This record gives sequence, C-alpha cells and structure tokens, in this order.
Amino acid sequence: MPALALTLFGLLFIGVPIGIALAGATGIMVLFDDFLSYGTLFEAFFNFISKYTLIAIPFFIYAGFLMEKTGLVLGLFNFADALIGWVPGGFAYATLIAAVLFGAISGSSTAMAAAMSVIAYPEMVKRGYPKWMAAGVIASAGGIALLIPPSITLILFGVITEISIVDLFFAGVIPGIMLAISDAVIIVTVSIFVVKLPAGTFEAKKCWTAFVEALPALLMPVLVLGGLYGGLFTPTEAGAAAACYALSYGIIFKRKTFLKELMPVTRRTMNLTAIVFFLLGCVGIFQFFLANMGWPQEIASWAGSLGLSKHGFLFFLMVTLLLLSMWLTGVAILVLTVPIYFPVALSLGVDPVHLGILTALCIEIGSVIPPVGLNLFAVSGVTGLPVTQVIRGSFPFCISDTVVLFIVLFFPALALWLPSMLITSHF
Repeated sequence: MPALALTLFGLLFIGVPIGIALAGATGIMVLFDDFLSYGTLFEAFFNFISKYTLIAIPFFIYAGFLMEKTGLVLGLFNFADALIGWVPGGFAYATLIAAVLFGAISGSSTAMAAAMSVIAYPEMVKRGYPKWMAAGVIASAGGIALLIPPSITLILFGVITEISIVDLFFAGVIPGIMLAISDAVIIVTVSIFVVKLPAGTFEAKKCWTAFVEALPALLMPVLVLGGLYGGLFTPTEAGAAAACYALSYGIIFKRKTFLKELMPVTRRTMNLTAIVFFLLGCVGIFQFFLANMGWPQEIASWAGSLGLSKHGFLFFLMVTLLLLSMWLTGVAILVLTVPIYFPVALSLGVDPVHLGILTALCIEIGSVIPPVGLNLFAVSGVTGLPVTQVIRGSFPFCISDTVVLFIVLFFPALALWLPSMLITSHF
C-alpha cells in the first residue's frame, strides 16, 4: 500500500494527468505481483466503462451543449429575469434561477458557468452590478448543477460505488435547493448593504411574454425529471430523452443556423466524454487492484481501530475533500478518493446515499476554490475578468455553501428524507 501511494503521488507531483497516474501506478505494482497480468488490467478497464448507466453522461453533456446553442438557456434566463429581475439584486436572482433550471437538465457545473457568462455577465455589468459580483454569482450558481439532478457528479459516484443513482438524484434535491437559498441570501445582503442596487418595475405583460418564449425550455425538465421520477425512464433513458428533445427543437425551430453548429457541438461532447470515460476506465484498473489486494478491508479495519465515531470520520473526510479541492478537479477527487474511503465509511455505518451527497457538496464548493476551481477559470476565460476578481465575488458564496455542507452533515435526514418517501426502482 505505501509503495502504491508513493508511486501514485510521485506521478501526480511531476504533472502526470490523474488518469494516467492511476493506471501507471497500478501497472508498476503489477510488475511485482505474480498473480496479476496486464491483460487483467485491460479487462478491468473495459469492464468498468462498459456499464450501461454511464451512457447517461454523454447524453446529458450533449443536451446541455445543445440547449446553449438553440437558445433554450437564453429563454430560461429571460423568463427568470422578467419574473424576479425587478427587485434589488433581482438580475442576480434571475441568473441563479436560470442556473438551477439549466443545472436540472445538463448536470454540468462548468457548462452552466460558461453559458451564463455569455448570457448574464454583460447584462449584469450593464445594469450596474460590479464586475466582481457578477462573476462571483455566475461561478457559484454553476456549482448548484452538481446537486440538482440529474447530476453528472452523482452519476459518477453511483457508478463507482454501485449504489442507486435514482436514490442519489432524489437525495440531491433538498440540499440543492438549500444551496440556491443560501446563495440568494448572500445576493440580498450584498445587493442591499454593499452595492445598494435600485429596484425596478414589475411588468406582468413582459413576464407572460417571457414565459411563452421559455415554455419549450421549461418543458424539458418536466419531460426528463417527470419521466425519471415517474418510473418511465432509467437515468440513461432520461439523458437520451433530454438530448433528443434539444436536438428535435433545434432542427425544427432553428434549422440552418442550428445545423451549422451541430457538428462542433457533437465534437465538444465527444471530446469531453472521451476524457471522462478514460478517467473512469483508469479508476476501474485502480479499484480492481485495490480489491484484489484486499486493501479496502484492511483500511476499514485500521479506521475502525482508531475509535472514530461516524460523525467524527465524516467531519475529517469533508475537511480533507475540501483541502483536496484546492489542488484537484472534482472528477479527479472522485476517482482518486472514493474507492478508498467508501468501504471505510460503510464499516462505520455511514449511509452511502448521505455520503454521496456530502461528497458532491464538497466538490460543488471546490469548483470555486482556488487555485484549481474550474468555474473560476470558466467565468474568467469567457468574461476576460482576472481570476482574482472572480474569486473575490465567489468567496461569500463559498462560505454560505460550506455552512450548508455542515448542516447536511449533521442532519442527514435533509438528504435521506425524500428518497425514503418515494418508492422507486433501482437501476
């Protein structure tokens, strides 16, 4: 175990990508094992990525990119603006609402942050919002997509741990809403006491017009989430339905303009999918080697001998994940740590669904923690604003999200109540 850890962290230290480091460290250890061969590692790689549930990931990524290109995201945003944009700081609320709605479809935090940087940032600056505040709202709002189902983070956690993805989706709803409310509280505070933004005027006619224009976009979560929670779709089929809906809308209503964008969007989806699947395949190799050596059981036994309580272990784990998020991306944290700490958590009686939500919350906060927070760089890259300004704007939201994390940590019913109230099939 120490030799594997030293090899792995040595490769990461010299800048080897996380997936290659996982597979490479395992490959080096196989040289000293008489019972394993490289053929079994290749088999473990392809066995892991051949799981049916994983097909949901490219579908939801594709749906998110298609929504951006067809203008469905813009429709959601305009409706949210007409509905609540007239109150002090209302345009920031509108951005938050649009982020939640889009996140409920795409499941991608970074895609959400990039899309809203194009749509919302120029208008927020035009309306008198400080640039740092506009960027901070967008970067933080994108993170909500990691909790609001269907979340790609929760799909990956479910695949790695082999627990019900539908249960994870249900469990993410209330914490996701809590994140949105906590972010809204920060917006209220900053808008009234710091920036002192003026109020606008509510226009019922404008609100109705925006609702009609946004109706195609609002119907997508009804189709996808309604079918998923109603038992009509598996997570994979829900992803296919989302992609099919966005594709059909673009072909029918956007036609030539949309068809020109179709191939670039498809290439973006394929590139991102290839990266994710390669990482997951390398996780399969790493996980197979750990299981073959019996190390998860040894680690669990060692953790049990320390006498940690369930909450003590979770508190220590959450702090560790938050520290790791300063240096690793969310996917890297998942693939590197979950195979190690998951069996330990189970041995201490931690509910696996609760653990998944806590992990997703840590990764959500990590998306705006420097120096690696992807949302920070997504917003900075699109808007041209220095990363330091994006960090300044997102810091208050990072604090409020951390408060939500520890509330959910000590009150697990917030994550577990909804799955327990609903009778679902396990996929």
